[in-house]
Amino acid sequence: MPPSPPPSLLGVFAHPDDESLLAGGVLARHHAAGARTAVVTATWSKETVRAQELAEALSVLGAGAPLLLGYRDARNPESAPHRERLVDAPLDEAVGRLVAHIRAFKPDLVVGHDALGQLTGHPDHLRAHQIALLAVEAAGLAHRYPEAGDPWQPAALYAATHPESGVGLLGTLMRGVGKTVLAVPDRYVTTRVDVAPWADVKWRAVLAHRTEVARERALPGILARLPDADRHGIIGTEYFTRLSPCPVPVLDAPVRDARVSGPCGLLTL
Repeated sequence: MPPSPPPSLLGVFAHPDDESLLAGGVLARHHAAGARTAVVTATWSKETVRAQELAEALSVLGAGAPLLLGYRDARNPESAPHRERLVDAPLDEAVGRLVAHIRAFKPDLVVGHDALGQLTGHPDHLRAHQIALLAVEAAGLAHRYPEAGDPWQPAALYAATHPESGVGLLGTLMRGVGKTVLAVPDRYVTTRVDVAPWADVKWRAVLAHRTEVARERALPGILARLPDADRHGIIGTEYFTRLSPCPVPVLDAPVRDARVSGPCGLLTL
């Protein structure tokens, strides 16, 4: 019997380029192994250059076409001029829109931001983390957002993160351009993924975000100025904290509602 493909992944990230920097290796690895992958991006409208760059990056990673919520970046009014900022949008609205994407794609696993907001604590990262937490749980509940499709329960949300022991050179580089560096205690990391075999693919996806590569203080630009060996050392490992939305089984509980599908098992990255 042929081996089963790895779990399908849905990335949920705040900005174009977050998916490539934080989970590009995992997305590329799963695609190469035959798994379904896709990415929801919370900010920037489809008419922008950043959205076009995102489409190119996702093509490199094998993650399909962009799925855009279209909210405005908290720090860039040109990202979606006629929409509210992600951080100002009604929480229930944003969660419901993400629930619809989860139920439509039916991922085994969701990958997103951590509770610190990814090294710099960007407010959009923090908001995207909150939205993903609520949406992953709500997606499996038939009475939440019934207009968003049939319930689907992912097995887990993996929050991309950076452990204190793993920041190293990256922390030095970011502090050198005046950026904050926030990392979690090592014990918060449940999953460490060696993505070195896919580092070249991941880097090509990062380079597709040309707008950010051209900026001196943006992480893609910082990485682009490094020697190859240093850069691969930074992007060759991805760290995650596994957050499970699935209920703990109760021995005398009735059989789960057959309408609520989903893996809800011991799936891992």
